[in-house]
Amino acid sequence: MSTRTAPSLPPLWFIDGLVHVHVCGGETEGRYALLEAHVPEGDMPPLHVHHEEDEVFHILDGEVTLFLPGQQVSLTAGETFRAPRRIPHTYRVESPEARLLVFCAPARFDGFVRAVSQPADAEELPPRGRPFDPEQFAVTAAEYGIELLGPPGALPED
Repeated sequence: MSTRTAPSLPPLWFIDGLVHVHVCGGETEGRYALLEAHVPEGDMPPLHVHHEEDEVFHILDGEVTLFLPGQQVSLTAGETFRAPRRIPHTYRVESPEARLLVFCAPARFDGFVRAVSQPADAEELPPRGRPFDPEQFAVTAAEYGIELLGPPGALPED
């Protein structure tokens, strides 16, 4: 028996990107979630670690470099990489823009994204320089099992 999921939730502005939550944890009894992110060149989330979930990145368009301790992986369209739970990581968008699927299991990250994002005014990247409270961002991240280890631009130690 197959099931069809509902259309994704309305798009969200998450940090500097546009995110669609295609499958949320509520639809999968918390087993997994699937998000699509459209992000600009130079986008680099804070160095962080997911204590409870694995995160899989699949590049749809563009080029993204993932950073893990002692490892730097460049990915282009069609390539996939798993960032295991409890391993510090971040990424940087190397191309003018990138689109990537983010699969998380179990589902926690989708809840975090919804908690810290705002509804997108349009199907486009958010304007630069939007207000951002890093302390509240870190507090909310911790509620979802995500520990921030450094600011955007920080890399994991080897």
